[in-house]
Amino acid sequence: MMYKWTYETEVGVVTIGANKHSITYLKLHDTSIGAFKETVLIRQAYLQLEAYLRGECRNFDLPFEPGGTEFQKQVWHVVSTIPYGETMTYKAIAQMINKPKAIRAVGAANGQNPIYMVIPCHRVIGSNGHLTGYGGGLEMKERLLKLEGADINGSYKN
Repeated sequence: MMYKWTYETEVGVVTIGANKHSITYLKLHDTSIGAFKETVLIRQAYLQLEAYLRGECRNFDLPFEPGGTEFQKQVWHVVSTIPYGETMTYKAIAQMINKPKAIRAVGAANGQNPIYMVIPCHRVIGSNGHLTGYGGGLEMKERLLKLEGADINGSYKN
């Protein structure tokens, strides 16, 4: 059974979903309909998210299980290894998964990340150093990177 719960946070409405064992979903501004129940795991995810947003948590200590294709899971695995306060390019991720020409596909997979911030897709940037694409909006991406103290130039491409 899948459960989810919605919280008001300093970055807006966040919905967190989980099965019995893992977080499967964390999205900003989600208004989808489903079975709403706050589980212990969902509450733990929320508390860690709040600590992250206060700058007190650098790594989420949660079991997470994103659903997706094998390619997406490869991309998300690499993205989940990007250290707090650092960034990586789509091109570098494509090279790390041995698909150097799949830069756009890496971007598409990153855009399908169902667990924002836990799988830190906001840490992925364009090869030119610009902030590109983020489901929560580019201003949110910049805000999260600044929270982490990442060295960014503040410019982004729409």
